[in-house]
Amino acid sequence: MNLAQTLRSLHANKVGAAIEELHRSENDLAAALLSVSDRHKADHEIFYVARDIARWSQEHVSRLATVGRDYDLDLDPEPEDEATLLARMKQKSAEIVGRRHEPALLLLADLRHIQRTAAGVSVDWEVLAQTAQAMKDRELLTTAQDCHPRTLRQMRWANSKIKETAAQTMVTG
Repeated sequence: MNLAQTLRSLHANKVGAAIEELHRSENDLAAALLSVSDRHKADHEIFYVARDIARWSQEHVSRLATVGRDYDLDLDPEPEDEATLLARMKQKSAEIVGRRHEPALLLLADLRHIQRTAAGVSVDWEVLAQTAQAMKDRELLTTAQDCHPRTLRQMRWANSKIKETAAQTMVTG
């Protein structure tokens, strides 16, 4: 292998690792949104909007699997199924529920988790977009440009729900 091939392989490994991490993170974001939806069924807006925007992350998982093939990745194009996601998120949220029994506090904690998770996913999309642009990888860049705005909307939704519920939740007894 010559130097140019070695460098291309090294770059592909780094990009592949970034795609793999984003694939996992999008699955986590979908799981968090479905978990919030499941826990807060009584709030119809939370229930339906969280489910709708979880589908975006599930679509992103599929698109990342497709572009990952160019980087020798064998990622599952199917997002984790809802039962698996919910089981994983219920385990993670058991600690939150154990400390906070009040539904409003649980919702606030859930929304904070969604916002932080979406913010991390957003940063990863930005890194991938900048990398794709530098490498002149049109398919990867198009994927990032299509998916990143949806992640920003997921983050803004969680943030707006936090603003809507925070003061009331924290001040009322």
